Amino acid sequence: MAYTTKNQKLALVYGDLTLGVHGSDFDYIFSYQTGGLESLVRGKKEWLYRSPRPTFWRATTDNDRGNGFPYRSGMWLAADQFVRFADVSVAIDNQEIPLPTAPENNRFCENETADCVQLTYTYETITVPSTEVTVIYRVTSDGRIHVRVHYTGKDTLPEFPVFGLRLLLPTCATGYIYEGLSGETYPDRMAGGRPGTYDVTGLSVTPYLVPQDCGMHMDTHRVTIYRDTVLDNTARRVEKSSLTISEGGKPFAFSCLPYTAEELENALHQEELPPARRTVLCIYGAVRGVGGIDSWGADVGENYRIDATKDMSWLIRFMKAVLALLAESASSKASCRR
Repeated sequence: MAYTTKNQKLALVYGDLTLGVHGSDFDYIFSYQTGGLESLVRGKKEWLYRSPRPTFWRATTDNDRGNGFPYRSGMWLAADQFVRFADVSVAIDNQEIPLPTAPENNRFCENETADCVQLTYTYETITVPSTEVTVIYRVTSDGRIHVRVHYTGKDTLPEFPVFGLRLLLPTCATGYIYEGLSGETYPDRMAGGRPGTYDVTGLSVTPYLVPQDCGMHMDTHRVTIYRDTVLDNTARRVEKSSLTISEGGKPFAFSCLPYTAEELENALHQEELPPARRTVLCIYGAVRGVGGIDSWGADVGENYRIDATKDMSWLIRFMKAVLALLAESASSKASCRR
């Protein structure tokens, strides 16, 4: 359905358990039940299979296992699989309103509009002690979605391998083009990467004897993901569509694979990996190094570890077919501007 409003305002639909935010060429659905952005449609194409979730784990490497990292930080694997949705709040044009579920949503009419909408989702980890991650979605009238991700550090929590946001796309990507460093890079494996623009066909997984983390790209300025398939079996002709992620002040890290970290972790051999069905796109604000001094005891260098006792925060923006990553401090505030 196409929505048109005066002065490019957002058209709002207050459902019993969802909030629809619509424009001339985009449709977003935020859920109070599943806890996040449930649908992101651009140009009549769906870009989400599941709501984005904070991610804390990458599949362990031989070096990780050799120095005992999984035994020290294994609780983050469980936290990555089971993130508890705890709370949600809604603000319209910078004014917080009571959560508009039924019957509260009955007071709204069919022609509700706004200049900007903000939903704040709070998640709790199942670590001991537990901590919180806040994801704030702020939609402006031009269709951009500003997404702030904030992690609250907690004393005694062990180091984690990554911290980011995981997007599960409905089908396998045909490939991606990125501007950054050549090949696979990690914080302590970047010196050999050459800056440039690189075209990757398909969603390749490095054929290690034992499947493990792979496909990490550090210091990325831009990445464009391409898909030419959809889940609609009635679609006879599907045009290639793309989603672009670009930096907004600071390079980011990403991986684009056909498997989740847990699927890679569970396989002892390549043939044990499941059939590829989705695209697992992870945008990272922090990545642990892989070490490699030796594979039987030496830990990652001190400068390449992630301290889970400290707060972390950054901002990303969905802009039509563009997702721009902006690093910022935890104390800064999002503004309702284009």
